Amino acid sequence: MNYTRMPIEIESPEEIGYSTIKYNLAESSVRDISLRDLDLQLTDLVLSYGHHRGHPELLECIASESAVFLPTDVLVCSGAATALFIVSTTLLSPNDHLVVIRPNYGTNLETPRAIGCSMSIIDLSFDNQFELDMDQIRRSIQPNTRLISITTPHNPTGTVVSEVLLNELVDLAEAHGCYLLVDETYRYLNFQTPLLPYVAEKSPNVISVCSLSKAFGVPGIRIGWIICRDKNIMHRFLAAKEQIMITNSVIDEQIALRVLQEREIRLHDTHQIIHANFTIIRQFFAETSYLEWVAPTAGVVCFPRLKPDFKIDSEAFYRALYEQYQTLVGPGHWFEQDNVYMRIGFGYPTADELETGLRNVEHCLAAHLI
Repeated sequence: MNYTRMPIEIESPEEIGYSTIKYNLAESSVRDISLRDLDLQLTDLVLSYGHHRGHPELLECIASESAVFLPTDVLVCSGAATALFIVSTTLLSPNDHLVVIRPNYGTNLETPRAIGCSMSIIDLSFDNQFELDMDQIRRSIQPNTRLISITTPHNPTGTVVSEVLLNELVDLAEAHGCYLLVDETYRYLNFQTPLLPYVAEKSPNVISVCSLSKAFGVPGIRIGWIICRDKNIMHRFLAAKEQIMITNSVIDEQIALRVLQEREIRLHDTHQIIHANFTIIRQFFAETSYLEWVAPTAGVVCFPRLKPDFKIDSEAFYRALYEQYQTLVGPGHWFEQDNVYMRIGFGYPTADELETGLRNVEHCLAAHLI
């Protein structure tokens, strides 16, 4: 496999240093928490190998969100990134074909590229409110299509695929004997939409991937999962996991179990913060001279662009925003888009940080107009 480092990782806050950023608007998650926030006693935990599929209580806790799933329909992995890697490397080969949505999180594109499978990339359009183009997806299906890959709630736009379109995608996957991969990493950040069931409930041809990292502020424990009702493919996913890592960290799984057991109260508090910050960012876009957006309906990110009437020196803008204003956003090239786009996260910063960071974006844009 031919691995390539992704810009979103090369230029990430953890790579360039959190201490160099005062106004972090680049994150697609909520604020990180500490072990103290969980009041979890781990001193008696035996540091043995864990269960290969994941701790039984953790599997049950994840499956309990649905009346359809069994614990055996769940495979716990070291983060959603590993879950997505397992799906791609299990299902795709150089002889297979993938239909994938863009913009997207880089690994949903880069891992298939590393495998060398052929790809049909469906680009979402700002002018179409970042909605899926089902006709284009249908036209892209080939005899060797093995996987259709989407994200909802979508990263980086914060849009949500409608139930009607999801049903059409499921029907399409079933009709062509392929799988529908749904990256649902942001599903718990449904601060103004109902928490929808996992798409994997709809069919054994659907694979859902989720994670604790974005909504619960625990990316450091590296816990995500795959859900699928196809027993044969889940067996293959388990084989892949065993060859990559055998088991997850037993410490990580105990922390994950506590977080999920307390998810309702934690999400209630988190959604209150997101609502307050969303009010701030919505007001900013109502007043800004330079940017326009498609308002997100879930998640904690949006993907605005520079209004067509303006042009900037984008390289100088992003450099000055970071170096002079100590403010970071996610430039369009993180998502293989033009740098007139930027991902702005409003779940991670405090209200004051968000307000100041947005003002910095506005002032820096004004200073770099051409």
